Amino acid sequence: MAHVTRLPRDYLCKRAHHWLKQKNFGVRRVNNQLLKSMGSNSSVQFCGIPPGKGPHSVGCTDFMSAPEIQGSFFRLFYPCPDAGDYEEPLWIPRNEYYLGLADTLKSNRTLINYFFSYYFGSVKCPVKWNAPFKRGEKYPLIILSHGLGAFRTLYSAVCVGLASQGFIVAAVEHRDSSASATYYMEEKSPSHSADQVRGSLEEVWMYVKVLKQGEDEFPLRFQQVNQRADECLRALNIILDFNAGKHTANLLPSSFDWQLIKDSIDVQRISTVGHSFGAATAIKCLARDSRFRCGIALDAWMFPLKDEVFSEIKQPVMFVNSEKFHWVQNILTMKKMFSAGVERKMITIMGAVHQSFPDFTFLTGKLIGKLFKLKGNINPYVCMDIINNVTLAFLQRHLDLQRDFNKWDHLIDGEGEFIIPGTNVVLPPDQDETAKRHVEEIPARKDMGIAFKNP
Repeated sequence: MAHVTRLPRDYLCKRAHHWLKQKNFGVRRVNNQLLKSMGSNSSVQFCGIPPGKGPHSVGCTDFMSAPEIQGSFFRLFYPCPDAGDYEEPLWIPRNEYYLGLADTLKSNRTLINYFFSYYFGSVKCPVKWNAPFKRGEKYPLIILSHGLGAFRTLYSAVCVGLASQGFIVAAVEHRDSSASATYYMEEKSPSHSADQVRGSLEEVWMYVKVLKQGEDEFPLRFQQVNQRADECLRALNIILDFNAGKHTANLLPSSFDWQLIKDSIDVQRISTVGHSFGAATAIKCLARDSRFRCGIALDAWMFPLKDEVFSEIKQPVMFVNSEKFHWVQNILTMKKMFSAGVERKMITIMGAVHQSFPDFTFLTGKLIGKLFKLKGNINPYVCMDIINNVTLAFLQRHLDLQRDFNKWDHLIDGEGEFIIPGTNVVLPPDQDETAKRHVEEIPARKDMGIAFKNP
């Protein structure tokens, strides 16, 4: 049985529609009172994506290279100067992403577009859009891979938190049909003039591929995880080209000066981070390219990986798990990576759920957050502090950083409030070295897809 990371399917749509009907509101007559009761738009001022806690202000820009699907698309988070008045970008930048989320949820596009655009449409990311790059030191580089049904902007809290501590973070948007939505540029007609290239391009949108009933899942996920790794390596190479002074054209309109990145990346301190399907992608990247010195796997979904990949990984790996997502086979697959001589660590954040890692957890009130498992029992801001702090501590240890992140070394060992070492999943006796607490296993279900077993 395969476990998958998805947002709550048509369950959310049906519940929302049911509530609207009960309250005698038509879809076109939703008012603030109902949405307030769900912790919605009007309450966003009281919660939101947390700003970084490090010493650096954070800038942000988008990059897309080469026409057609073989190019690269990522959002870059980076240290920027404190001065300057720059706008904050929308968290979900285009309406097409709402349509993709509807497809991911297998729900009506019109209703989900209305519901999500009202609910999240005004949310902004706490960064300075297209602010200049802050030169003066060499920064470690992180390549981040998103989960199934997500896209490049949905892990902004992680990216902003790490960038504020002096990292450059490239959040790749995958074009393997695992993103809710993404797009690439295609030529309208043949053009041989470099000056005419941008004007001759048009957007081509692609949406998440939804499995058909009875379709074997592994071939698709295996193909996707390999393409995802290719896309991460492509982004890495483009960024390192900028570092070397080589210019790659950005197909997106932008005032950001990419030449400022030259000689500003510490090429000996490169790592990869991913959530769920993205964690499997990060693991695949470690096997494919030794330039990645270590990896952080956030609530990893191990299903897309074949066992032989684990023996190819020589770098340290940190598994950061939530309490509610995992099951025996997923944990046992993780443990296949544990070997003498290379540090492989695992902790579990108690009270956390699978959606404690993306940004949705910050943008919903208690009722809707708990109902759709976007929030766990742990305060989402406390949870994100644990996620970012254990990541920083592990990166310092294995990238030989001269910082003070070792003050969080105890988190790596599962010591501290809200965390335990290893897993809370009860494993078979011959495998159970770290599991000390019993929790109820996630039941098989077909309706709501935060964390579920496919039949």
